[in-house]
Amino acid sequence: MSDTTTARRHELNLYRRYFDLVAAGQKTIEVRVRYPHLADMAAGDTIRFRIKGTAETCDVLVKRVTAYDDFEALLDGEGPANVNPTASRAQQLANIREIYPPEKEALGALAIEIELIGGQTLAV
Repeated sequence: MSDTTTARRHELNLYRRYFDLVAAGQKTIEVRVRYPHLADMAAGDTIRFRIKGTAETCDVLVKRVTAYDDFEALLDGEGPANVNPTASRAQQLANIREIYPPEKEALGALAIEIELIGGQTLAV
């Protein structure tokens, strides 16, 4: 990051099952499609995850962002236990592809390494 770059804050929704893993510090890799609005995400940024439709939030620090061609390559590169320690690789791939159809996966995948800030879930 250059001296002229300012860390940004992103707000993203998460399903309850993944939110709980992040809030517990067990999920260290967040998976996203390589959407244009995420192209500027970088180490040092923060993400506020929210369970859609609730006041529950959880803040994390972005440690690293790595692009992959697809979800299989991402799981192989990052290790399934870092993405979701409660599910097998095959189950994770099925779950991710249920969220993101093939036309979204074709955009590429992002592995966002995260670290919980403060260790607490916040209600705002």
